[in-house]
Amino acid sequence: MHLLIPSAGSGRRMASDRNKMLLLVNGRSILAWTLLIAERSQSIRWIGIVGQPHDFEDFQTIVDSLALTKPVVLIVGGDTRQASVYNGLKALPNDARQVLIHDGARCLATADLFDRCAAALQTVDGLIAAISVKDTIKVVDENRLIVETPDRANLWAAQTPQGFQVELLKKCHAEAEEKGWSVTDDAALFEKCGLPVHIVLGEETNLKVTTPVDLTIAAFILSDR
Repeated sequence: MHLLIPSAGSGRRMASDRNKMLLLVNGRSILAWTLLIAERSQSIRWIGIVGQPHDFEDFQTIVDSLALTKPVVLIVGGDTRQASVYNGLKALPNDARQVLIHDGARCLATADLFDRCAAALQTVDGLIAAISVKDTIKVVDENRLIVETPDRANLWAAQTPQGFQVELLKKCHAEAEEKGWSVTDDAALFEKCGLPVHIVLGEETNLKVTTPVDLTIAAFILSDR
């Protein structure tokens, strides 16, 4: 299984002056923790880190410090996550048939989740890790007035990894580029192309480290493990 890790995010919401992948949690960078998940996965055979060239020296230092047994390739990303993933797809080895895409900031996922997603991808064209929503969700208007309360029984919070058949996802990205579509994740792009996306049960602890509070939570979870 091939893995792409989009890692071009800024540290804006972290109030940081550098890529949040380089921030430390319990002595290791966020990117390092994510790479260690991939290293422990029994299904992952190749890793591509998609980012911006100005971070590549730091990324390479992290990779070298971990002594990983799996090949890691640095791939130049685009101006958006969508463009970065498309660049990553184009950089996959020629024999890549399936790909998992995992946000670098989700450093608390487990190797078991990677492997369950990889196994499920043997029988479907597209999937995402997700968990059912526990809170009641409100839809509000521009004045912050509630306009709808959807049934939470049908609501799931999307996570990563997300997995796809490579050629199908490439076609979706090409169509998006041609038609000017903009989406927030690859599952939405797959849906926009009329392709089915299945759910693999995610993990409650698989949060995306985005704010300083998330860093504190991540440190606690990693210490507990």
